[in-house]
Amino acid sequence: MEKVAKEINWNKLAEGVINGKKISKEDARSILTSSNKDILQLMDAAYQIRHYYFSNKVKLNMIINTKSGLCPEDCGYCSQSIVSEAPIDKYAWLTKEKIVEGAYEAKRRKAGTYCIVASGRKPTDREVNHVIGAVKEIREQTDLKICCCLGFLNENQASRLAEAGVHRYNHNLNTHADHYESICSTHTYEDRVETVNHAKDAGISPCSGAIFGMGETLDQVVDIAFELNRLDADSIPCNFLVAVEKTPLEGTKELTPLQCLKILAMMRFVNPTKEIRISGGREVNLRGLQPLGLYAANSIFVGDYLTTEGQEPTDDWQLIEDLGFEIEECAL
Repeated sequence: MEKVAKEINWNKLAEGVINGKKISKEDARSILTSSNKDILQLMDAAYQIRHYYFSNKVKLNMIINTKSGLCPEDCGYCSQSIVSEAPIDKYAWLTKEKIVEGAYEAKRRKAGTYCIVASGRKPTDREVNHVIGAVKEIREQTDLKICCCLGFLNENQASRLAEAGVHRYNHNLNTHADHYESICSTHTYEDRVETVNHAKDAGISPCSGAIFGMGETLDQVVDIAFELNRLDADSIPCNFLVAVEKTPLEGTKELTPLQCLKILAMMRFVNPTKEIRISGGREVNLRGLQPLGLYAANSIFVGDYLTTEGQEPTDDWQLIEDLGFEIEECAL
């Protein structure tokens, strides 16, 4: 860490947030630089905010990777990118039947949100039609909420997905605007913001977050949290880098479990009313401190991620039960 935080009464700061007061960037940075010995007090304060808005409910989400690899983008963290030599499965689009089948698996895993994800820069109109066909069938047969993550969207595609019944669109900022060129050169930070706004304008709930541990500074981590607040993202996935072998970021190891907890707490203070989701890298980076993360966050992925493994759903169910929390039932 760079410098020690000023002394702050975390519970008093949380009380102010609950009463509608926004914290400053200085206070947010102080969360990230707080002493490790104060971690329980910090997480307790974050929990006061989390409990006020979400009680002890935990939202479960499940991903299906409908198109793997074959991506022309050069994102340094991604095993599916054109610059990655990671030995992953590569395949074109799954059939509509397979996508619908995945929705029933999401229900079995007690997920309330089913995330249809595809690699690539942006979908063609034909690919959007393929997704829409699956979405309509899933909506007819289940009560799942559906999130799509298909890359960059134009306004027409966003409107058509909304009309088909897509509830949420995920498009992460991934990192700070000033750090973006060191992570990716084939598109810009502004391109990502534009897609988030297209989803919002179409009436789709925006889901956008970041990947932490890629060389960003503490001030940039804070700025990301405030930018997500400005964008009014309803769901904020907090990913912690899994430095996959044979990707440009292979060997990167910047985060400790305690640093991950501080990032989650800071996100909760800055975005008190939003779904904060512990996403990719949860098991690898938080390790034995995973349960503490849910004192700030109110959402997790259940099962595997895109090309990395998660833990068994039964382990997640048990973790939630052991905390005295409960899985949020899917209701529309």
